[in-house]
Amino acid sequence: MTDEQRTESGRVLFIFLDGVGLAQAGEDNPLSSVPMPRLRDWLGGPLVLDGRREETDDLVFHGVDACLGVAGVPQSATGQTALFTGVNAPAFVGEHIAAYPTCPLRELIAEHSLLRRAAEGGKKVLFANAHSERFWQMVHDGDRSLSASTLTALAAGAPIPTLDDLLHGRAVLWDLTHEIANAHMGYALPQISPELAGTRLAGLARGYDLVLFETFLPDLAGHRRLDPAWVIPRLDGFLGAVLENRPRDCTVVVCSDHGNLEDARSKLHTNNPVPLLAAGPKASCFRKVRDITGVAGAILETLGTGGGRPEVAHQSGTRTMQHA
Repeated sequence: MTDEQRTESGRVLFIFLDGVGLAQAGEDNPLSSVPMPRLRDWLGGPLVLDGRREETDDLVFHGVDACLGVAGVPQSATGQTALFTGVNAPAFVGEHIAAYPTCPLRELIAEHSLLRRAAEGGKKVLFANAHSERFWQMVHDGDRSLSASTLTALAAGAPIPTLDDLLHGRAVLWDLTHEIANAHMGYALPQISPELAGTRLAGLARGYDLVLFETFLPDLAGHRRLDPAWVIPRLDGFLGAVLENRPRDCTVVVCSDHGNLEDARSKLHTNNPVPLLAAGPKASCFRKVRDITGVAGAILETLGTGGGRPEVAHQSGTRTMQHA
């Protein structure tokens, strides 16, 4: 595919923020009480329900549903599967499932992976998260499970960067600055600023049609394993740098799988809507997305490879989801 063809259809940089919901501003919402000046400048207000600005052709920001009509509180395995496939995963399995995808969810991802569908449409895709040899050995030994994002990349045969790629600026680590990897995981990586991490990620978008990156820093902060006051400024610097340095033909898409960080009164997930932010020339493709299953289809529409939700029979066999 030529650069001219890519420009016509549009590139996408998809940033998945684990555990970020939208709630009213207030002292119990760290996303309003901890300053986020760079993102505030882009949104015209804080990352809260009452901080929305008027949507334009190149900027869309609103809350989308993560509950998907299933009783209970949204969880990571089903939420991420829904986000990365366009399939209503909680409805498919009949409940919200936490942590890592189960066998039925892994099968959904293998068949309907967003990266796979883009690659099959002739697009060049990348999962930008660096993975270490230690990580793959732990998976091999059964000491670590694969997340929905990594499974999404594997389903597409997408390259998964190494720590060597990270050191040469060809990848980004989930913790952005390498501080957690060094302090708690035994690595000895050069510490970088969140702004440099964002700039590097934006640069990677120049070589691909679709780049996926995830960070679960906000979910760790929501569960109070990290201080929100430490995490949020790093997210702000990172996202600000991505938005400021994205290629002109690239639309940056930011979304989450469930709420958590926005409610300091609890360490648990919430039923709050999650933010959907799209910034760039194809942002208007995301204006009608109302729940997390619509994100994958809007990304494929942006790429010019079609859209809609896959047709998948629920496990009960009593219902079928049709293409939107």
